Amino acid sequence: MDQLAFDTVSEARLERRRDGQLWLTRDGRGCAVRIARCFPWSARSRFISLRDDERREVLLVEDPAALDTASRETLEDALVEADFVLEVVRILEIDEEIEIRCYDVETRQGRRTFQTRRDDWPRIVPGGGVLIRDVAGDLYYIARPAALDAASRALLEVFVD
Repeated sequence: MDQLAFDTVSEARLERRRDGQLWLTRDGRGCAVRIARCFPWSARSRFISLRDDERREVLLVEDPAALDTASRETLEDALVEADFVLEVVRILEIDEEIEIRCYDVETRQGRRTFQTRRDDWPRIVPGGGVLIRDVAGDLYYIARPAALDAASRALLEVFVD
């Protein structure tokens, strides 16, 4: 197949096929892609390269917010699978303030504090995990919420259906 061409990221549609492959499409044409995070590392949720089987860049997603909702969620799920997120193993505290929610958690990478918008809720992803996106766009993942300690589960249950 000849190379897909995009004038803007908003033309792209990203989906997960039944066979598990990530597909990038435009106007009915598509190809399987893999994700590769680009520099700078300080902007972890931005600059995601979508590459074909020969590692050629098909599309650079500078800001996932430019994608339609379904494509953005598919990209977020793919980032979880690619282990580009911090895995939460314990929730120490969740405080609500006027416009934000403040989390204090332990991750496999160490203790972290982060904030989310008050109207941004943790999202259950395929496989039963929970994904939380902070105000900076960083992703936090709870692989098995039922495996958290009782106090962590109690804090999380308030915010997850």
